[in-house]
Amino acid sequence: MRQIRALRIAAVAAGIALMATGCGATGKSSTDGASSGAPAGPLTGLQIMVPNTAGGGYDTTARVAAKVLEDEKIATNPEVFNLAGAGGTVGLARIVNEKGNGDLTMLMGLGVVGASYTNKSESKLTATTPLARLIEEPGAIMVNKDSPYKTIDDLVTAWKADPGSISVGGGSSPGGPDHLLPMQLAGALGIDATKVNFVSYDGGGDLLPAILGNKVGFAASGAGEYLKQIESGAVRVLATSGEKRLDGVDAPTLKESNIDLVFTNWRGIVAPPGITDADKAKLIAALEKMHGTAAWKEALKTNSWSDAFITGAEFESFLAEQDKRVADVLTKLGLA
Repeated sequence: MRQIRALRIAAVAAGIALMATGCGATGKSSTDGASSGAPAGPLTGLQIMVPNTAGGGYDTTARVAAKVLEDEKIATNPEVFNLAGAGGTVGLARIVNEKGNGDLTMLMGLGVVGASYTNKSESKLTATTPLARLIEEPGAIMVNKDSPYKTIDDLVTAWKADPGSISVGGGSSPGGPDHLLPMQLAGALGIDATKVNFVSYDGGGDLLPAILGNKVGFAASGAGEYLKQIESGAVRVLATSGEKRLDGVDAPTLKESNIDLVFTNWRGIVAPPGITDADKAKLIAALEKMHGTAAWKEALKTNSWSDAFITGAEFESFLAEQDKRVADVLTKLGLA
């Protein structure tokens, strides 16, 4: 399902910038007793729901995780399925309503946190059972290969001259990472955010055709979702938003380009509310095993993801903090 909305949004850059502070990678696993619940054999019946369309970041992460789980005999025939809609809140409602289902999980991230407020969802991520934060990744500022913007300086010059004339595509709803990145970028450049024309797509799978079809002036999203198109030259990365350059992506960071902005996104996995302690322990133990494999480490490298693994109580605290920060920022913007 595609949801495209042109939005002219009044943003307070300093307020939005709060979002970047809670997303640092720790590269460690918390130990809250989950390991003691390690299953005697591979998990069976595991389902991983993706709350947006195929081809996006959530989808890619879920399918990579499922493959590692299966190849390493941590889970038997794990099923990945998509339930798209309303920025991820259709899937969120499903996971919250599946109370006690110890086989169902959902891949999620910052975008679903924001969408739960901007779409006025009755379901919130704080009602789920947090299992693990898996990865984080910087954003990328991207254009079609035929774009007149050859460098980030070209884009900045044109955008500052007439912000409203250049549409900005993102694969998340307002409040999600693909929205927060260009809004923070506008603030860092001194652009009046009320003049920014943000176009929301329901996931990276829907955003990609818009980039390839030159339907947006530029896109802000995670580079990992578009590596094939970047490698082929169909998509050109003008800059990335992390502290360091992305391996395999020939583009400077925003900081290198004299733009004072660092921004990262994160993704994790949750289960329905009310699952048993035993089911929670088994799921976390399986994810801990996956995290320790060479195959997962290779997947991080291949997809340009940073290890941000935390589990259980630590992830629960992180998720509650992120939920509050998003709610506070979107309330100030009149979007929640």
